[in-house]
Amino acid sequence: MAGLKDLKGQGHGTTLFMAFLYFDMSFMVWTMLGPLSTEIAEALALSGHFMTASEKATLLSLPILSGAILRIVLGFGVDKLGAKKTALISQAIVIAALLTAYLQGDSITYNQLLIVALGLGFAGASFAVALPQAGQWYPPKLQGVVLGIAGAGNIGVVIDFLFAPKIAELWGWASVFGVGAAMAIVVFVAYLFLAKDAPESVYKANPKKLKDYGKLLKDKDTWWFSLFYAVSFGGFVGFAGYMKVYLMNTYQVDMAAFGIDVLDEGNVKVIAGYFGALCIFAGAVLRPVGGNIADKIGGIRSLYFFYGVVALLVIVSATVKLPFAMAILVLFLIMANLGMANGAVFQLVPQRFGKDIGIMTGIVGCAGGLGGTALIKTLGWSKGAFDGYTTGFLIFACVVILAISGISLVKTRWRTTWGVQAGGRI
Repeated sequence: MAGLKDLKGQGHGTTLFMAFLYFDMSFMVWTMLGPLSTEIAEALALSGHFMTASEKATLLSLPILSGAILRIVLGFGVDKLGAKKTALISQAIVIAALLTAYLQGDSITYNQLLIVALGLGFAGASFAVALPQAGQWYPPKLQGVVLGIAGAGNIGVVIDFLFAPKIAELWGWASVFGVGAAMAIVVFVAYLFLAKDAPESVYKANPKKLKDYGKLLKDKDTWWFSLFYAVSFGGFVGFAGYMKVYLMNTYQVDMAAFGIDVLDEGNVKVIAGYFGALCIFAGAVLRPVGGNIADKIGGIRSLYFFYGVVALLVIVSATVKLPFAMAILVLFLIMANLGMANGAVFQLVPQRFGKDIGIMTGIVGCAGGLGGTALIKTLGWSKGAFDGYTTGFLIFACVVILAISGISLVKTRWRTTWGVQAGGRI
């Protein structure tokens, strides 16, 4: 297995670093609305717009939805314009969205926020640009470590939950978008001068066409992998986006047991952000661990375990009013297993679709974003319809169980067909 030392003298290290920085910054921006949801709702209420649970869920889910769809759009952009031009256009749109929110501040309307949310989706689609740009510079034997470095940017969501609530408490929620815009501009300028597209002598482009997507969409395994990733990544990004709303609505009073002054709403929001970051951190950093486990015992067996744990813990969260400390532990374990399931799914995808991994990354990645959108909307609907999250959690548990059933349906066929020649454990 290739390691960091094997990168010495290979590829283009500066581009690899800039791809990582671009993706990390983008992932942080993509999920920015989640940790600021309470503050934004209060600002809108002061101007006379009291967001319903459904409206809040729509606002939080829009960046996830647009990011999912735009992954395929930007994938075509990489083919037609090159990775660097596509990335710069995408970053410029994201910066414009951030500046809009910052300059409008407390006078912003709900509809304007929806437009901002759509713009932030371009940040979520950076996955389809940063990873190919980094990978184009390196030989096949180094793709694992290279894409691992470039793709480590999902830690950006943890940064959001750690710092955004505190910045909002000190200077107002709009200042978070101002800080984000300033950081994004710095990354834009650095990327403009330092990142490079791989020359033809290093990488021979093979542009994707619509018919290539159509061909893969006719393969039933494409849909199975899309379901599995919609559960794992969709669950991860959905819970991450809705985490603060859930904690504030369910456990605000319980935080008093930790010596937190629940009358100091600013302090409670910051602490909720910290606990949210802790849970999200588990899913972000354990993704490669899940891939490693899948390498050793097989992706199918790994997914059985990860999904099984998630289903059990989600049902517990839905049916038992857990003490705050126990609820955080359960959420931590749910996010950890979802993160490891992400790694397990992508241990299997290259073995099944090795020749079409670029297209499949776009399709399956899109499914993951759609899953996250559906989860956020389901939780918002549950809160609005039943004043609680029991129904929403149980629906997600049923979807996880559906995925487990799907694994049972395909495992024998996979192991006796493409799995025989896959070259790794499935």
